Amino acid sequence: MLDFSVTFFFTFINIGILFFVLRAILFKPVSKFMDQRAAKIRNDIEGAERDREEAKKLLEEQEEVMVEARKEAGRVIKNARSQAEEQAERIIAGAKADAEALLKRSREDLEAERRNAMTLFRAQAAVLVMKASGRLLRRELSGEDRAREIADFLEEAEDTL
Repeated sequence: MLDFSVTFFFTFINIGILFFVLRAILFKPVSKFMDQRAAKIRNDIEGAERDREEAKKLLEEQEEVMVEARKEAGRVIKNARSQAEEQAERIIAGAKADAEALLKRSREDLEAERRNAMTLFRAQAAVLVMKASGRLLRRELSGEDRAREIADFLEEAEDTL
């Protein structure tokens, strides 16, 4: 059988007092500390979630920026190529124009040389013809007659050519 002595009641009262004292001194601060700790952990987890979401948004923004940068780089390359092609076409056109001008100038120079050679040839031919004619006629023309005959001959030669 159970013996409930006075010691049992004192022990029971001591345990009750100890419970209330420990609860006031120890359990409440520890519970408060644990609640604060749990709230801090919850806040840290929520902050980490917010940071993760923000990082995800930043990553998406950076990917968009990279896509735009690639598009811009493509546009810049395309623009540079078109400018290079235009410049090459201008250079080629300039070279062709220079070549044509040089060819035209060469033809003009050649034509001038031909005319000079023909004039010189005609003059020399006229002198030779006059000398030959003079010998045939056995007379020498005077300087004035010779000049007039040469001029007449050259005019006739130009008309026939």
